[in-house]
Amino acid sequence: MDTGLRDILSRISEEEQAILDGNMQVQKELYSDTKEFVVDSARLLRQGKLIDVRRHTRFVHFPKHSHNYVEIVYMYQGSTTHILDGKERVELCEGDLLFLNQNVVQEVLPAGEQDIAINFVVRPEFFDTAFHMMEDESLLRDFLVDILTKKSHKSAYLYFQVRDVLPVQHLLETMIWSLVYRQEYRRNINQITMGLLFMHLVNLNTKIRYGNQNQYDQERVARTLAYIETCYPTASLEELCGEMHQSMSQMSKFIKKHMGCTFKELLQTKRLNQAAYLLTTTKLPVSDIITAVGYDNTSYFYRVFQKRFQVTPRDYRIERSGGK
Repeated sequence: MDTGLRDILSRISEEEQAILDGNMQVQKELYSDTKEFVVDSARLLRQGKLIDVRRHTRFVHFPKHSHNYVEIVYMYQGSTTHILDGKERVELCEGDLLFLNQNVVQEVLPAGEQDIAINFVVRPEFFDTAFHMMEDESLLRDFLVDILTKKSHKSAYLYFQVRDVLPVQHLLETMIWSLVYRQEYRRNINQITMGLLFMHLVNLNTKIRYGNQNQYDQERVARTLAYIETCYPTASLEELCGEMHQSMSQMSKFIKKHMGCTFKELLQTKRLNQAAYLLTTTKLPVSDIITAVGYDNTSYFYRVFQKRFQVTPRDYRIERSGGK
């Protein structure tokens, strides 16, 4: 970890000094001009900027607030306690990562001097490059797109317990370093770095906590995603229910409630994304790809593929391979 960067991030800010001098309240006017205390990206991002970082204000209870941007909290050092929507308590430890959508109401309990939480302030359009890089890679892409680009109530947050995942830690520190030191071409660098970060995160199903779910539910969601990711060519709801020791009715209701779609839709998303991936990375005939991803009805595959991607498999391959 860069010692110069650590020194910069540890410095007492003017706002923090005022708190230490006895003004034991957050200066809301620095963040918002609304009664509801919606933290405004215009106050935190310079004009035309899509992303920046700021250290979370220490030594004081940060009261309930929401954001008009996507906030990503990275626990650089120490720990912080976040209360989400007045009920969900999230303890961020060093190395953990928290994605917050634009609707969640957040408050943060007082942090000490050694507790350094880095807030990424991000406008949704910043994620365009990242989404493109991971578009055919995982079921979690659609979930992340919904969380990061829409005002959705499906989940308040995504909490990644990734303190032991070295590539994730290196990518996050690279982005912080780039933004703190105002590196040239930092937008392009950070958009690509964010894409690489997402590509790592989507493979970490067992390290994710989903907002508004208890631990048992989180484990069932992770197991469901892992099952589909691994067994998609032959996966079935009946087989999943056998592994989870649940009835088909119970499992169907659970998936719909906690993942916002049906088992069939989850499986179809994975199969179509894998077909799209094979179309652009191999020279396999379309008929072989259809079989490889688990379809035995060719006309049905063509119909659902075109509905999802708005082009035929052949045209998709031509467009994504530069017409070759």
